[in-house]
Amino acid sequence: MSSSDAKFIKMTTEPVEKLVCKLALPTIISMLVTTFYNLADTFFVRLLDNDSMVAAVGVVLPLMNIIQAFGFFCGHGSGNYISRALGRRDKRDAEIMCATGFGWAIIIGLLIGIPGLIFREQLAIILGAKTEATLAATIDYMTWILLAVPFMTGAVVVNNQLRMQGNAVFAMVGLTSGAIINIILDPILIFGAGMGVAGAALATAISQFISFVLLLIGLNRSDNIKISFKNFTPNIKYFHGIVQGGLPSLARQGLASVAAATLNHAVGLYVVGDAMTDAVQAAMAGTSKLMLFLSSALIGFGQGFQPVCGFNYGAKKYERVKDAYYFCVKLSAVVLFVMAVIGFIFAEPIVSTVAGTSELAMSVAVVTFRAQLCSFPLMSWVILCNMLLQNIGLTFKATFVAAARQGLTFIPSVLILPLITGAFLSDTVLGLQLSQALSDLLAFVISLPIGLSVLKNMKEPSEKNV
Repeated sequence: MSSSDAKFIKMTTEPVEKLVCKLALPTIISMLVTTFYNLADTFFVRLLDNDSMVAAVGVVLPLMNIIQAFGFFCGHGSGNYISRALGRRDKRDAEIMCATGFGWAIIIGLLIGIPGLIFREQLAIILGAKTEATLAATIDYMTWILLAVPFMTGAVVVNNQLRMQGNAVFAMVGLTSGAIINIILDPILIFGAGMGVAGAALATAISQFISFVLLLIGLNRSDNIKISFKNFTPNIKYFHGIVQGGLPSLARQGLASVAAATLNHAVGLYVVGDAMTDAVQAAMAGTSKLMLFLSSALIGFGQGFQPVCGFNYGAKKYERVKDAYYFCVKLSAVVLFVMAVIGFIFAEPIVSTVAGTSELAMSVAVVTFRAQLCSFPLMSWVILCNMLLQNIGLTFKATFVAAARQGLTFIPSVLILPLITGAFLSDTVLGLQLSQALSDLLAFVISLPIGLSVLKNMKEPSEKNV
């Protein structure tokens, strides 16, 4: 029996609960470690005792999101296609998509990085740098990130192609190795080399390059489909396949970028004074990194579900898809609730590690963090529903659900809610603090009926003929 046959049998016959947990463990570790080093950047920059530099990390967050958006667009698009092709046992189709998804990621990375370097100052202003100090720090931080863009998009694609073929361990090794190197380099470059906030960005750029190389080595030394540039094709069929599987990710991460930039501009619109502006931006940056870290465990768990979903949907074993989905939602909801309770109780010491240096930044961050934790357990349905829809090829519905949280609900919330709290409570900052929690609640209300409808209509071929 070939290794591909053995993998197919395992993915389509082993109990889904055991299979999801086995595949999710390395992806959870990968996500926690990679988001932890994003927190580490903010932690070490905070030790510079400068709210403007912490704010700069938050200003660059939309750029990081858009880079990830295109990486996930190519990675999820090609990875989902590959898992379904392997479920159909069409290896040649999977090989072509493997190279094509990777090739497009490198091309797009260059198209982001080169213009970004040329127009750095203008880009920093567009992203939401509001004071002269924050603008200068943002440009310093952003330069090294832009140089690393092709390696960042390429690493995301290889990581997703690895885990969507059921080999999450190789992905974990590549990602965690880079993350550990980043954490080691942060204090060396920020303080030892005297580079300040630019040192944090250089540490990230170096670690992303190392992850990229290690992931490629892992792909070529495992039983996965290998990347061969002779298989790259601009054929519309494969680009359509990337769009079909990757558009929801592009919408989710792309709108997260727009949302983060909108938040930065809303701070400038509703907050008066440079010191207050830097403090609020620093608080929001730290809180966003904390919530991303907590959410990473759920995303990693969902990534364990995705290959199970893709293989079994491709093999038309729909009951296994539904069983795996409900198992993931129930377990993750309980875990997120426990995390939310602990985080709410210990909010002050938790946010003190990353949320700016002033007392004002701290007070803003604590309220923001607690507000977001109140709606946090609802993300178990929202995020997993999006992953399900994306994996089974329901592009429009997946994109709509992906857009709901950061685009359709957050952007109006962050622009309108401060006006309401300002009018009734004379506190526009409170509206900024509550906007993400309101957005999460609305996203849950939108995604719940969509997910239930799709699951209800997902029936085995024999059932459809009854």
